[in-house]
Amino acid sequence: MATTGAARGQHQLRKGRVSIGGQAYILTTVTNQRRPVFRNIKAARLVVSTLRHQQDAGRAYSLAYVLMPDHLHWMVILKGSTSLDGLMRSVKSYSGRQIKSLFSEDEAPVWQAGFHDRALRRDEDLLQAARYIVANPLRAGLAERVGDYPHWDAVWLGEGDGPDWILG
Repeated sequence: MATTGAARGQHQLRKGRVSIGGQAYILTTVTNQRRPVFRNIKAARLVVSTLRHQQDAGRAYSLAYVLMPDHLHWMVILKGSTSLDGLMRSVKSYSGRQIKSLFSEDEAPVWQAGFHDRALRRDEDLLQAARYIVANPLRAGLAERVGDYPHWDAVWLGEGDGPDWILG
């Protein structure tokens, strides 16, 4: 059976992927055919709700995210034995089903298969990485200020937000 270029690419993304509890990661995933699904506020809110559910369920601690019209950047710390694959499968599966129920006439999948992950080194500045993530709408010309864009969050919003072990 011949392997398609897309399937080879997905395999390469998984190659060497390691899930470590307590490790910070930046996860990126895109919509199928880069369709701007999240221009729809209801679809975007479903994804945000799904990210929050992952934290409430104890699977990951969400440090920052930005949901762009056609992709998601999410900075998390894995909890316990949660795997990157399991976490993203849960997010994409649940949000995809919910979004498809909004647009019942559309049979295409919401998310493209696979995702990109990058483990943050211990010496990397988490706050700087979070700032880069939430500034994506500025670089894309979608907003003039971060606060003008509706689909982002970070634990560093208020003084004392986030656990002491993150804020130092």
